[in-house]
Amino acid sequence: MSVTQSNRSPDEKKKRRLLSPEKKFQIFLESHTSKTPVGELLRREGIYSTDLVRIRQKVREGALERLADRPGARRKMVPWEDYEALRRDLEDKERALAEQAVELAMLRKKRMGVRGSDRGPMVRGTTKAGHSGNDRRG
Repeated sequence: MSVTQSNRSPDEKKKRRLLSPEKKFQIFLESHTSKTPVGELLRREGIYSTDLVRIRQKVREGALERLADRPGARRKMVPWEDYEALRRDLEDKERALAEQAVELAMLRKKRMGVRGSDRGPMVRGTTKAGHSGNDRRG
């Protein structure tokens, strides 16, 4: 029994090969249109069957996404600087809104402490019905 030695150490892993989108699409097309067996294609390209499954899945998702778009309707891409400016503006407004909410809560507590209820402003000397409290009708 002979043992073959590899040039790699046991700790050294095989480098992951990054494929360009064009190469992935080429592999996808070849796997569907070629008379070459898929196993041979995988060996030649140095990829696993799970890689091919992922490529097929991404091509399908991309095609469905593009086919779902309405004609003429394009997604607008916002420049990064504009996005960051809008995000900071939103954070500032959220912070101001939170401060206003705290201030409103403090004002309500203050008003509750003075009158003991939170039913709205009372006009001096009148009740809800609109006549003065000194007026007794019997």
